[in-house]
Amino acid sequence: MTALRQLRTPRLIVSPVTWQDIDEVARLKADPGAFGLMLGGVRTRAQSEADMADDLALWARRRVGMFTIHENGRFVGITGLHERPDGRGMGLRFALWPWATGRGLAREAAAAVLNYAHDEGLPRVIAVARETNIASRTILGGIGMRVCDRFDRDGHSMLVFESVRG
Repeated sequence: MTALRQLRTPRLIVSPVTWQDIDEVARLKADPGAFGLMLGGVRTRAQSEADMADDLALWARRRVGMFTIHENGRFVGITGLHERPDGRGMGLRFALWPWATGRGLAREAAAAVLNYAHDEGLPRVIAVARETNIASRTILGGIGMRVCDRFDRDGHSMLVFESVRG
């Protein structure tokens, strides 16, 4: 079994989450601009701590999970995989501070994580985005994911994207 590793892109260091990241991650998840459209929405500190425990357990079980994203040593967001509570499979997620968006950082980090997931043996990864969330849809399409399904949630039309390898 290999050690969990950082992923490096031209501009980013993408690292598996640890308890040392909880303060930054909890602040990000509490921000409506960063986390308002995510499944479950804005999170309290206690919810973020429960999420972190789940994320670390997923790393232990599946060798995949959530990552922090740093640009020039500065925390800009998170990306990674989680087990979707709706049973649709392993889901790719990403959330950046609003001040860090618009420069392709989410696309760069999400692509690195998607490749990592496939390299670790996950043949199928999905992602879910509101049909009206053009930014997320553009990122998912830009990393090669394709729409494979749709459903309604809380009055919103949701698109399911997938990446299949192997």
